[in-house]
Amino acid sequence: MPSPSLPLPTAEGAQVVVAAPAPGPGNWAGAASAVLVDGTTYLTYRVRRPLTDGRGVAVVVARSDDGVHFEPVCAVRRTEFGAESFERPALVPLPDGGWRLYLSCATPGSKHWWIDSLTAPTVEELPRGERRLVLPGDERTAVKDPVIEVGPDGWHLWLCCHPLTELGEEDRMSTRYLTSADGLEWQDRGEVLTGRANEWDERGARVTTVLCRDPLAVLYDGRRDAASNWYERTGVAVQRDGRLEALDGVRLGSPHGDGALRYACAVRQPDGRTRFYFEAAREDGAHDLMTSLA
Repeated sequence: MPSPSLPLPTAEGAQVVVAAPAPGPGNWAGAASAVLVDGTTYLTYRVRRPLTDGRGVAVVVARSDDGVHFEPVCAVRRTEFGAESFERPALVPLPDGGWRLYLSCATPGSKHWWIDSLTAPTVEELPRGERRLVLPGDERTAVKDPVIEVGPDGWHLWLCCHPLTELGEEDRMSTRYLTSADGLEWQDRGEVLTGRANEWDERGARVTTVLCRDPLAVLYDGRRDAASNWYERTGVAVQRDGRLEALDGVRLGSPHGDGALRYACAVRQPDGRTRFYFEAAREDGAHDLMTSLA
């Protein structure tokens, strides 16, 4: 079990930040990333509709003074990128000023995903920012859902990878760790987290946020089987000997609907607490973007 001092998200008493676009399964607001800059929280998230109605249709960037009530600033639509769907974005303030938005893009008619970026002087200008192909994936691997941190020691990326080598098995997932000097050209340092045989995360493990760096501890999404795709729960993993190892006995979920609690993002607050943003199931099967404070 994690240390009592290690903060964790919870659906109990959590507040809705962005409601699902409509009632019912497949209507989701979530897959968010967030940063706190000069007292303002900037949040980016994906809006998704059912498979019959377009899947991930847009990525929205919003801001808030209290971390709970958000005002949309701009939006990017999948059609502008030639993507069949969007999944989790990542929003990063650049060390020398400006902003970068990373977008997880689905290749039409396939199970392949790639990652593009938009770079601009301000958040408002991101939809018109400089576009760059960052991680193309290939015929063997789909790449998506980046978790990115930048600091004095450079750029760090935890990347969700889906194998494309076996038909019908593309939902499997693992996490690789990459580093960079500029956030655009990345060096792959290898696989760091996978699912565990005969455990609740057997089908795959996707890092979603960094809880602390020394020692490294992360939250991750996992699921037991292919039927649980889109309904992941959240676990905790810590670094040992260069790899992340899941902590036994930790599986966080929603008490409602399909039980999903996924894509958690941790934002450290000035008072030392941590505000979490996560996608959680509600009773009618839709997913809301929610927040809790620990």
